[in-house]
Amino acid sequence: MKPLVRHILLAAVLAGASLTARAEEVSVAVAANFTAPMQRIAAEFEKSTGHKAVLVFGATGKFYAQIKAGAPFQLLLAADDETPARLVKDGDGVAGSVFTYAIGKLVLWSPKPGVVDDKGEVLKAGRFEHLSIANPKLAPYGLAAMETLKVLGLADVLQSKIVTGESITQAQQFVVSGSAELGFIAFSQIHKDGKLMAGSHWLVPAKYHSPIRQDAVVLAKGKGNAAVEALAGFLKSKTAADIIRSYGYDL
Repeated sequence: MKPLVRHILLAAVLAGASLTARAEEVSVAVAANFTAPMQRIAAEFEKSTGHKAVLVFGATGKFYAQIKAGAPFQLLLAADDETPARLVKDGDGVAGSVFTYAIGKLVLWSPKPGVVDDKGEVLKAGRFEHLSIANPKLAPYGLAAMETLKVLGLADVLQSKIVTGESITQAQQFVVSGSAELGFIAFSQIHKDGKLMAGSHWLVPAKYHSPIRQDAVVLAKGKGNAAVEALAGFLKSKTAADIIRSYGYDL
C-alpha cells in the first residue's frame, strides 16, 4: 500500500474512532403526551449527531418527585411550564436553560365514530358510564381536563363517572381497552405518522383551560454535558419543529 493511501486510511479510521468516542447517551425524562414525536426526534438526533437519547416516558409530577429523589435524568421535557421553573428554583435545573418546546392541545376522544360530537355536547348528555382523564395532581393534561369540566359546569355532575390514569398514556389506554367510553387526552395521541387516528373527537377550545405550555429544562446532572446541550439545541431545530407540528402541537 502506498504511504499516501495508508495515511488517508489511518486518518479516516482515527476520525471515526474519535467520533465514536465523543458520542454519548443522554438520559431524558419525557412527558407521556410527547411520546410519539420524541421517539421520531430522538431517531433524527442520533442520525445527525451520533448521540443517543435514552427516553423514559411518564407523568410530569412523578418525574419531579423522582428528580428530587436523585434520579439520573439529564434533561426534562415537561407537560407544563411550572415544573421546569420550580426545578431551577430548587437548584435541580440549570438556570437559563428553560425553553418552550411545544404548546399542547386537549381533546375529548373515543375510538368509535359518532360517540364524540365536534362541540363536546356528549358531556352534557351524560349517556356514558366512564370518562377517562389523567391524574390532575400529576399530569397537566388531567388538570386541563378538570378545568374544562368546571368551565362547563360539569365537574360535580360527572365526578362519579371519572376514572383516573396515572399519566395521559394510561388515560388513553382506558379508552382504547373499553374501560371508559371516552376520555380527555392530548391531541398528539390521536395522531399516527402525522395523521388523525380513527374515532371521533372534540378539540377543546384553549379558553376552557390554562395554556398547556410545555417547557424543557437541562437538569443539574446534565450541566456542561455537550450531548445534552446538543439535544436541547436539536429540539429547537426546523427538523424537530416540523415533527412537533405534524402531531398537532403549536410552537
